[in-house]
Amino acid sequence: MRIVPLTGEEAAKRTVQALGLDESAIDLFSKEALCASLRRAASFLCPATPRQLVDAVLEALAALDESSSITRDQVAGQLDLLVSIGDLIELPRPRDLGGRQLYLGPPSYVTKAPGQYLLLGVRPNGAPLVDESNGARVQFECHMRSLALDAELAPAQLHAAGLHEIRREHWFKSPSAASAAAVVAAMCRRLDGAAESGQVDGLTVIDSETSVRYYRGRRRQLSDSDFGDFVARRPQAYGADLWCLVRIEHGTPRALVDLPVDDPAASGCDEAWRLQAAVDAVAGRPQLLRVRSAAGADGSRILDLFGPVPGWAQRYLELVGTPVSPTRGALISYRVPCSVIGELSAFFADMLWMCVMEEGEVA
Repeated sequence: MRIVPLTGEEAAKRTVQALGLDESAIDLFSKEALCASLRRAASFLCPATPRQLVDAVLEALAALDESSSITRDQVAGQLDLLVSIGDLIELPRPRDLGGRQLYLGPPSYVTKAPGQYLLLGVRPNGAPLVDESNGARVQFECHMRSLALDAELAPAQLHAAGLHEIRREHWFKSPSAASAAAVVAAMCRRLDGAAESGQVDGLTVIDSETSVRYYRGRRRQLSDSDFGDFVARRPQAYGADLWCLVRIEHGTPRALVDLPVDDPAASGCDEAWRLQAAVDAVAGRPQLLRVRSAAGADGSRILDLFGPVPGWAQRYLELVGTPVSPTRGALISYRVPCSVIGELSAFFADMLWMCVMEEGEVA
C-alpha cells in the first residue's frame, strides 16, 4: 500500500467532504463546517460537557488551521446555536458534579412552509440524519439544515427516515409576556432571598452602561465601584462558565443566584439574555432590532440583532427566515420575507422590549 501525503488544503477539503458538505463551496472553517464538526463530535462523545465538545473540535482542526484563525469563542458560539435550535439538548448534571451536560437531540423536523422542512437532532456514531441516496439534498446555511420535498409525500418520507415532527407552536414556545419592569423586579426578589455568596473568583458581569450595539464589549471584570444587581457569569471547575444573577456592593459580591431558575431544563443563557434585555429597557436603553434592505432579494428584508437572544426567540427567526452573515456591527442577521416583518417586529418589541428601527434611523 502506497501512502500519499496530502497538503493542508487537500486534507481540509477531504474533511469537509467527510462531514457531508460540498467541499467545492464550503470552507472547513466556515460556520457550516464548524457546526458539522460539533455535531460529529457530539455523536461520539455525548453525553458531554460543552467544554469537551469545543476541545474536541479545536484539537481536530488545530493541525489544519495554520493561521490559527479559529478561536475557542467562535466554536463555543456555534455550539450555543446548536443548543438553541435543538440539535443538542442541555440539561443539569447530577448535583454532586454540578454544571450542565449536553445530550443528542432526537432526529426531528419542523415544517417551515409546505415543502420546506427544518432538520433537527443528531444520530449517534456519526450516522447521517437522512439518507440522501433518494436524491433529496440537505441544505446547510450557517447552523441550520433544511430539506425541500414534495409537500404531499414529505410526511411519509420523513417518518420513514425515522424523524418525528415537532409542531411549530411547540418548537418556539416562549415564556408568558410580561413588562420589562416586572422581569427586573422578579430578579431583585430572587436576590433578596439569596444567601450570602462569599468570594466569587473569575466573575464577569454585563455592564448595562455600555452600548447595546456591541455585545462583546459589554462583558467585563468587576470594578471596585460596581454597585447593584447584574447578569453575570462565573467559572466552574469543569464545563462552561455558569450564568447567574449577582448583587454587588462596592465591587464585592453579596448575593448570587445561578440560572436557570424558572425552568430547570432551560439553558441558563436564555434566562440571562431575557433578563439583560429587561434591564436595558428599564434603564431607557432598549436593545435594537434593525430592519434593512436585502440586496438582490426581492420580497425580503434583513433583520439585524446586536446581541444574543434566548433560544425561543432565535427559533422563531429560524422558522420564518434564513441566517446570513452579519454586517454593519450586527451580531446576528436573518433574511426574512417582507410579509412577516410586522409580526416579527411586534414579537421582539413585546417579548424582549426591543426598539425596532429602519436602516438609517437613529435610535
